[in-house]
Order: sequence, then structure tokens, then C-alpha cells
Amino acid sequence: MATAYERFNLHATPEKFYIEACDDGANEVLVIDRVSTEMTLAGVKDIPPSGVTRPICGIMGTVRLVAGMYLIVITRKRKVGDLFGHTVWKAVEFDVISYKKTILHLTDIQMQDNKAFLTMISSVLNTDGFYFCTDYDLTHTQQRLSNTSPDFQEMSLLERADQRFVWNGNLLREIISQPELHKFAFPVIHGFIVMKPCCINGKVFQWILISRRSCFRAGVRYYVRGIDSEGHAANFVETEQIVQYNNGRASFVQTRGSMPFFWSQRPNLKYKPKPQISTETNHMDGFRRHFESQVLIYGKQVILNLVNQKGSELPLEQAFAKMVNGIENGLIKYIAFDFHKECSKMRWHRLQILVDAVSEMQDEFGYFMVSSDGKVSSEQSGTFRSNCMDCLDRTNVIQSLLARRSLQSQLQRMGVLHVGQRIEEQADFEKIYKNAWADNANACAKQYAGTGALKTDFTRTGKRTHWGLVMDGWNSMIRYYKNNFSDGFRQDSIDLFLGNYTVDETDGLTPLHAQKDWKFILLPVIMVVAFSMCIICLLMAGDTWTETLAYVLFWGMASALTAAVIVVNGREFVDAPKLVQKEKMD
Repeated sequence: MATAYERFNLHATPEKFYIEACDDGANEVLVIDRVSTEMTLAGVKDIPPSGVTRPICGIMGTVRLVAGMYLIVITRKRKVGDLFGHTVWKAVEFDVISYKKTILHLTDIQMQDNKAFLTMISSVLNTDGFYFCTDYDLTHTQQRLSNTSPDFQEMSLLERADQRFVWNGNLLREIISQPELHKFAFPVIHGFIVMKPCCINGKVFQWILISRRSCFRAGVRYYVRGIDSEGHAANFVETEQIVQYNNGRASFVQTRGSMPFFWSQRPNLKYKPKPQISTETNHMDGFRRHFESQVLIYGKQVILNLVNQKGSELPLEQAFAKMVNGIENGLIKYIAFDFHKECSKMRWHRLQILVDAVSEMQDEFGYFMVSSDGKVSSEQSGTFRSNCMDCLDRTNVIQSLLARRSLQSQLQRMGVLHVGQRIEEQADFEKIYKNAWADNANACAKQYAGTGALKTDFTRTGKRTHWGLVMDGWNSMIRYYKNNFSDGFRQDSIDLFLGNYTVDETDGLTPLHAQKDWKFILLPVIMVVAFSMCIICLLMAGDTWTETLAYVLFWGMASALTAAVIVVNGREFVDAPKLVQKEKMD
């Protein structure tokens, strides 16, 4: 298999960047002209001695901003573990370097815009969860990799990667267009990877969890819901659990993704905005595209819909069920499970009802397995596609239970578990397993909702705790603030990073200068002043109690009425995205 270089030196001169491959035996240098932006290959002898040199861990890609092109490099990485002898790295620090030596040619407004765009790029880069491997394909599952042709094996990592999970694909577009440069770059996935050496009955095995977050219809919690016209679902994540023991390996794959029809849930200052199902769109086209793609990639589909079957979530559940029945596809089965109703009053043992209900289907789907002699002994013929509203908290709990059931069978077939032994009885491994799945939940939640996951106390301990409820309340408060007052910026950052919005240097004002309505500034000021006056009147009583009461009632009513107007016009007061077209967000 073709590999990419692993070690680099970056030599910078005023005219060019020289990226030197430092692997043993390497003699190639990627030259980037800082004026023409042209990329070419050269030899080590072509590196001028005058350049400023520093080591880097890899090239993330390039992006065009107001000031021109920028080079994004990985400056620090941390080893996650070894996957079948291949080192998996986590990218932890980056640098964004301008091609231009100065930005004095920009106007003040252009400088402000360029600074804002740089902050957006840094915001995405600082979102935890970027992983890469220079000599192994992290974008594909074990089963997909086993069913490839010799030609596929010879492709570069960039050519063969599953584009759904290549988060730096847009940044690498110039390098991708020149095959001779492919060894200088590699696909970077976003999500979560944990790799743990474990021991049961004295038998040491490697347990691995990989969550790959799709870069199609990527975004933040309330601004990206449902699907797009191509059938790509919001917050789609492919999670693969891998076991490696005695030269054999097994893999079990699950997916999660937003309910795949056209619906939205725009923030409006309310704690839980009411979801809206589009009445102007043909849902079945996108719905059918989504599941045709899922069946093609993963085989049979069992949909586990965990949303509430009452209140504002009920219409979504009903619409989902109706559409599944409407496509009349025998390869797709729909199961609705009201997670909150079944588990109310701390009755978390009732999750076993769902696990038992799908056990026959899980046994039918099986899992991918390669025996110690290298032969494929079984394949996974279908997947569970789980969702709740956010595809985070409830979804992760159910996925961890199904993955454990698959792991039980795998470890028994591999001879790690004795007949009659249960994973739940292996205290040391259970601790590793539960904490890893809880960490997976936190990673996916921070990337989509901006905070750690809810219900992780159950994932970590197997039971719901009162402290867990308190922490869920705290995380819910943080989510409320971020979803209403900072997620517009986060959505813009992701759209810029992934190329959904491109900066044109020749344009005048960017969309960052969209003007807010006068109410946005005036009403909050009036509310704060009125509320402050109400408090002052309470603390500094008048000559008579009737006078004090009159002042308090006046200012109290003024603040209450202003607050009511703000809530009624809630959408105008939240932090909304500026860089994408309105029809994309509705």
C-alpha cells in the first residue's frame, strides 16, 4: 500500500516554503511559491541555506482568506496507539502561516475580516478530535478494507480515502489534484479513537473504538438538523469497535445520524425550540437517497429511533415511521423506543427491553471477523442506525449496550472468554469499556453540541446517579448558552473550514458585516436598565411604602415587557450564522 511521509522540516524563505520529507531514504521536497501559490517537487539540494527551519508533523492543507493563501501545518502530535502495527496519531497543535509577508495592503475592514476568518479556522482546529495515520487507512472499516481490489491497495491514502470522513479534504484540494504530491499529505479524520491493551483470563488483547464523524452536512446542534438534498444526514457518525487477539481480529460497526428528512430546530432563546418539519420539500427524494446509500455501504438497516413519543418530538417520530413504510424496502426495519418514558424514575434496567427486542437481528447481522490464519470467517451483513434528537446522549447509551453484546460473542469465539463467562463480570475490563464509551460520548457531544454528553454516569457505571443528574443539568445550561449565543460563529467556522463558504479576495464587504436590526441592541439595554432600576428601588426605599411600590412596579413591568418582546422575537437575538445562504440553514 502506498504511504505518506511521516516526518517533515518546514524551511521558510520570503519567497517560498520548502517542506522537506525527513523519512529514511527520502529526498523529496514540496516547494510552495508564496507569490504564485504554485506547488512543485524538488530535491534536498534545492533548499536554500537562508531559510528559517523548524520541524512539523504534517500538512493539514491550505485555505484562502482575505489576505490571501495560508498554509496549515500540524506542529504537535500525540501517539494514540498501534493499529495492526501502524501508529495512530492525534493532532494536538497547529499553525496557520500566511503566504504573504505583510497584510499592510489591506484596509482596516479587510484586516478585521481576515482576523475573524483566522479565528474561525483556529476554532475548528482547536476542537478536540483530529486523528491521522501515515501508513494506514483510518477512513474505512475493517470489512471495507478487506473487500478491495489490488488496484485499490496501490492507491495513495488521499485517493482511496472515504471522502465522508476526510475533514481536511477541502484544504488539500490543490495537493490532491497533483498525484505526484500525494506522499506529502494524508487524510485527517474527526471524531474519537481509543486503543486499550486489555487482559481477561490471562489473555492479552487490543480493544479499539473508532468514531468517524462525517464532513458532509457537518455543523452544530441546532443549525444543522435532518438531511440535505443529497441525502447526507446531520451529525452522521460511523462507530467501529475492533478487537485484535492472537493475529485474529473482529469488528462491529454502528452508525448514528439525524432523522433523515427535512426538519429544523432553530434556536430562539427558548430552552427547547420546537422542531419544524418542512412543508415545502419532497422528503422522500432525500430520504430514499440516504437509505439507498446506507444499504449500499452497510447492508440491511435497523433504525432505532429513541425520541419521545409525546410532545414536540412526537411528530418527528411519526414522520420517520411513515416514510420508512412509504419506501417499502424490506432491507430497512424501523423500531421506535421512547427512551425517556421507558427509563423514567431511574428505571435504567428497562434498556434491556430494546436490547432483547433486537437480539435476533443483531445475531443475523453478525460482525466482521478474521481468524488467526488471516481468513475471513464472517462478515457483518447489516447495521443498527441509532438516533435521538441530537444523536448524542441517548444514542451513545444504546450503542454501547449493543457493542458489548457483540463483543461478548467475539471474545468467546476467539477463546478469550470461557463458556458461561460474561463481560459484565470482568471488573477491570468493564471499567475500561464503560469509560471509553463515555469518553466517546463526550467527544461527539463537544463537537456537535459544544459540551460534554449527558447520561455518561450510566455509561461509566451502569447506573444512573443523582450526581449524574446534577452534571446533566449543568451541561444543559452550558448547551443552552452556547446554542443561543455562540453557535452561529461555530457554524460559520465549520463552513469556512470545509469549503461550504469560500472567501473571494475581490469581493467588497463579506457577509460578516450583515447588520442587526435596531431591536437587537436597544431592547436588551432597556431590559437591563429597567431591571437595574427595579433592584435599586427595592434597596433604596422611598419616603413611603406606596411610593417605593409604585417605582418597583413601574420598572418591574418595564423589564418584564421588554423581556417578553425579546423572547417573542427570539430568533433575532441569537447568534446566527452569517456565511451560509439562508435557505441552507432553514
